[in-house]
Amino acid sequence: MAEPRLPESLIQSLGAQLTPVRRLPPPWLRTAGWLLAVAALALALLWHYGAEHMIRRWIAEPDIAVAGIGAVITAVCAAWAAFTLGVPGRSARWAWLPLPGLLMWVGASGLGCLRDAVLPGAEVAGVHQSVDCLVFIIGLSVPLSLLLIVLVRRACPLRPVLAAVMIGLASAAASAALLEICHGFAVAATDLLTHAVAVAIVVLANAAMGGRLLQPALR
Repeated sequence: MAEPRLPESLIQSLGAQLTPVRRLPPPWLRTAGWLLAVAALALALLWHYGAEHMIRRWIAEPDIAVAGIGAVITAVCAAWAAFTLGVPGRSARWAWLPLPGLLMWVGASGLGCLRDAVLPGAEVAGVHQSVDCLVFIIGLSVPLSLLLIVLVRRACPLRPVLAAVMIGLASAAASAALLEICHGFAVAATDLLTHAVAVAIVVLANAAMGGRLLQPALR
């Protein structure tokens, strides 16, 4: 008669060894926490460079302002998607959330490529300035990506590579938006290409490395 009670005693023994798990905040709240770090960087850049030059550029070239807003929307939505994909049971369709902001960002930036023909006197970035933009976006994306990886890794991302792609997109978009504070040139074709290369490098690096860093959460 003791044998049938063995599974019940085993379950009780295992249950007694379990420790309570602290429930993570919802994805939108965790996104807001990451955005606080981005806001702190924005305040530091504004304190150093000021906002007057950026506002003058936005008034003179509204498409740049629209592109900056699109980059901010992309960063917010991609970060939210990354945190949501870390919740078991959530659909992979959340990865489409940043698409509207991304289209707005890329579309408005593409209008700047016509600036040479429309406004021949506009000051556009040369090769040296474009390389500086590349370094800025990649360099700032590294700490932002690492912070997101640490936060997302606390959950259980069943699609670690897809979540890492969202992390890379959010970090690159946030860095590009912060670049507007200290970017003193109109968007030309070379500048747009440099930004695209920087974003691609950040996203691919996160997909390759971030996906592996998120894997241990599954074990």
